[in-house]
Amino acid sequence: MIEQLAAMPEYEAYKDSGVEWLGEIPAHWELSKLGSCLKSVSAKNRPELPLLSITREKGVIPRNIEDQDENHNYIPDDLSNYKVLERGQFGMNKMKAWQGSYGVSDHTGIVSPAYFIFVFTKEIDSKFFHLAIRSRLYISYFGSASDGVRVGQWDLSKPRMKEIPFLIPSITEQTSIAAFLDCKTAQLDQAVAIKEKQIALLKERKQILIQNAVTRGLNPDAPMRDSGVEWIGEIPAHWKVKRLKFILESQGRIGFKGYTTSDLVDKNEGALTFGASHMDWDGNILLDNPVYISWKKYYESPEIMVSEGDILIVQRGSTCGKVALIDADYGPATINPSLVLLKNISENAKYVFFGIKVVLSGILNQVSQTAIPMLSQFQIDNIFITIPLLKEQVAIVAHIETESAKIDQAISIQQQQINKLKEYKATLINSAVTGKIKVA
Repeated sequence: MIEQLAAMPEYEAYKDSGVEWLGEIPAHWELSKLGSCLKSVSAKNRPELPLLSITREKGVIPRNIEDQDENHNYIPDDLSNYKVLERGQFGMNKMKAWQGSYGVSDHTGIVSPAYFIFVFTKEIDSKFFHLAIRSRLYISYFGSASDGVRVGQWDLSKPRMKEIPFLIPSITEQTSIAAFLDCKTAQLDQAVAIKEKQIALLKERKQILIQNAVTRGLNPDAPMRDSGVEWIGEIPAHWKVKRLKFILESQGRIGFKGYTTSDLVDKNEGALTFGASHMDWDGNILLDNPVYISWKKYYESPEIMVSEGDILIVQRGSTCGKVALIDADYGPATINPSLVLLKNISENAKYVFFGIKVVLSGILNQVSQTAIPMLSQFQIDNIFITIPLLKEQVAIVAHIETESAKIDQAISIQQQQINKLKEYKATLINSAVTGKIKVA
């Protein structure tokens, strides 16, 4: 792909832009500044207009007022102070400009009064500007024009934003570049979507693999019987079905076992504390951002100390139903209030982990329909799972791990190809809007 980019034509003559991150630019292009291209506007008192969101991923989009994840910010009853953002205007979330939360709007609506709204003061194609300003080069530059004590709370400085350089080809070239990029990026997005669908199918195949193994076993000729549990179905006749409470202990951090942010400490001053963010949907433990709790709070609750072979379940919130097996010794560790800890498992822990994943997929179809998804400890205790003979459990785990590894490898290959497509898309946009390639 990069070879294709290198083979594309260049402009006849270039000049030094005088800006390190832009380098040489086409000789006939104008080097301007955002302050010369944009004028701030602030129209208000149009509460009847639809609410808009300005996002990192898509720029300006209609706000989904039913989506709890999208609407974690408070929306007042009186919207008369909200700013009007018209179609074709440039809107920006100044607190998240460093992430790329800005764009030219395809909609007319209202946004937070804290946002910046601009109109163009030069002859600029809005699609070209949108593609250029949201390119990787500019997004990184907005970070240097923002101030803040910590990442995530940076505030864009409007005076410094106005000094950001911006390249302006002729209006004809702008339109051509925008049309070229619209076409090429649509093709790349379609290729990514196809591969993402293939990944989804592979993940579905993996789920079916696990479900079949822990409900039907590895012997296709085994006599079957009804398990008596709707989402388990038929099982081998010699298997048992038991509630979790009869094969393990469940513990949660409730009541006096809770803690506040004042109990959180540095790594060397306390015990690792697992939460929902430390687990993925595949059951892996993620410790990129570990959290530690004071030794005092850790030793207050020995019953929720985490050991190798234990199982974690997220019992509330948007990630309710995540389940992970503690497959290594992480040292002194405990859980936060969002988790339930399963300990002292009398069966093969990995088999129980896979069994819980299968049954939870059925339960979560009901739980996810509630306003705040939640699994009570009582519900978890009474989850039914299949119990084969111990030697069968070991064989089933080995089968799942072997076949899952093949599927995971196929998923990894697809993901690598998606990453390459996205990298090529970003490089293509950067090259086109800065004149490194010539668009016919």
